[in-house]
Amino acid sequence: MKKVLIYVEGQTEETFIRDVLRPHLNPKGVYPVPILARTRRTRSGDVFKGGVITYGRVRREVLRLLQDASAALVTTMMDYYGLPSDFPGRDRLPAGDPYRRVAFLEEAFAQDIGHPRFLPFLTLHEFEALLFAQPDQLAALFPRVREKDLQRLIDEVSGLGPEEIDEGPDTHPAARILRCFPEYRKALHGPLIASRIGLSTIRGKCPHFHEWVSRLESLGAQAP
Repeated sequence: MKKVLIYVEGQTEETFIRDVLRPHLNPKGVYPVPILARTRRTRSGDVFKGGVITYGRVRREVLRLLQDASAALVTTMMDYYGLPSDFPGRDRLPAGDPYRRVAFLEEAFAQDIGHPRFLPFLTLHEFEALLFAQPDQLAALFPRVREKDLQRLIDEVSGLGPEEIDEGPDTHPAARILRCFPEYRKALHGPLIASRIGLSTIRGKCPHFHEWVSRLESLGAQAP
């Protein structure tokens, strides 16, 4: 069984990996372990977790995880939307579609870490984009939402793949969901809805996410 440490920024991703990704990868010989970001440590030794504040802190955490020689791979599951201003390459993003930009940032991240067991992954544009693979599952969880409001949500992103839904302050995926479903709570409902949608459907609609999962799957086929 190949152990993979996945540095995540919040409890949503932590639960998603544990409840959705791990059951899929385990039979393939891969055991993903989510590692929740440590935001700060007090003088008394208390550690606060969840959220990404600066790239410097992310870098230190990733390098610390790479010291675990028992891990076949260290990777990340962080939102592209809202990355810290000091993230490598963010000050020189190329023009073009989001797939080109996220690939550029991931490559800059990989070069900065500089380790063969490191695979950076940034979710386009954030975790909630995955839920747009089948947005009617949101309505199944919140049945009081009016059908016309759900249809408006779907119409807003018509013609876009889930990973193409933008990073505007009022139009990023989570903002769109909250306008239609104000009861939505990311850590509670996000992984549950993703589970209802199913990993296969999400991968079919989200090529960047699919590529990352495929890379993790391939570890199980590699010789120890």
